[in-house]
Amino acid sequence: MWKIGDVELANPVIAAPMAGISSPAFRTICRQFGAALCVSEMISDKALHYHNAKTFEMCAVDPHEHPVSLQLFGGDPVTMAEAAHYLCEHTDCDIIDINMGCPVSKVLKAHGGSYLLGEPELAVEVVKAVVAASNRPVTVKMRAGIDEQHIVCADLARRFEEAGVQAIAVHGRTRSQMYEGHVHPEYIRMVKEAVKIPVIANGDMKSVADVQAMIAATGCDAVMIGRGFLGRPYFIRELTAWFAGEPCVPPTEDERLDMCMDHARRLCAEMGEHQGIRNMRGIGAWYLSGMPYSTPVKAKMSALASLQDLQDLLEDYRNQLSEYRQAV
Repeated sequence: MWKIGDVELANPVIAAPMAGISSPAFRTICRQFGAALCVSEMISDKALHYHNAKTFEMCAVDPHEHPVSLQLFGGDPVTMAEAAHYLCEHTDCDIIDINMGCPVSKVLKAHGGSYLLGEPELAVEVVKAVVAASNRPVTVKMRAGIDEQHIVCADLARRFEEAGVQAIAVHGRTRSQMYEGHVHPEYIRMVKEAVKIPVIANGDMKSVADVQAMIAATGCDAVMIGRGFLGRPYFIRELTAWFAGEPCVPPTEDERLDMCMDHARRLCAEMGEHQGIRNMRGIGAWYLSGMPYSTPVKAKMSALASLQDLQDLLEDYRNQLSEYRQAV
């Protein structure tokens, strides 16, 4: 058991925020498989300021997903404070996170995400404003810097701690790397050595061995994983078992198909069947990754029109797998 502020967490496994993925449907699945904390996809402070209905919907918290962190992005201390106050007053979130890691141009143009790494004084102002406006623990998710010549993570982390931030997640890439190349664990270690609050390592962890190596290289207090959990919620179970020193049986192919169908049902219940199935066209393929004869099945997912279509497709594939197992 460890804490972020006054929020107790059962283990060091956190589900990272992913745009278009980390809605309550995905977060409740991650919690069911044992993640100690899930972080929402990023929420625009300006969209909340202008009362955008879709953005209000993004702030929804499912009763079964606590503890949960809602993540804000923006570069205006006034509207970021306003957004934090809104989350405290109108949602049941447990933690508020500030995005200082996203390298996507749309977010940079809004002076949010990793834009703030190039404007350290503004970054600190944003943090101070959000902390002052919040009655929940505030955390920051950041990258190492804008490029290898400007590694600012350790210095900023010290200043964020002084401003009242309760934990820092560090993605060990620079903004200029985008999602290419490899994570640099040494940047995460620099932050760990600079602050006393918990430091959470993020990036390039897709196996227990990857997590072991990250902990050894950084001394981090917890790990935050995003893409490694896509279609693989059972990886969360593997990690929590490893941390607890317990054995873990990998899922069968049939269980993986059941997980895929469960995710689809949750999405459809959350956003309606039309939009839920549209989202599942891309997500579903992750559940079949590495399974035999899955390539044509994944291709057919792009044409799904209903929940029944997906169920029929997965049942046909299940029968194909059964015949394959009998043949060998």
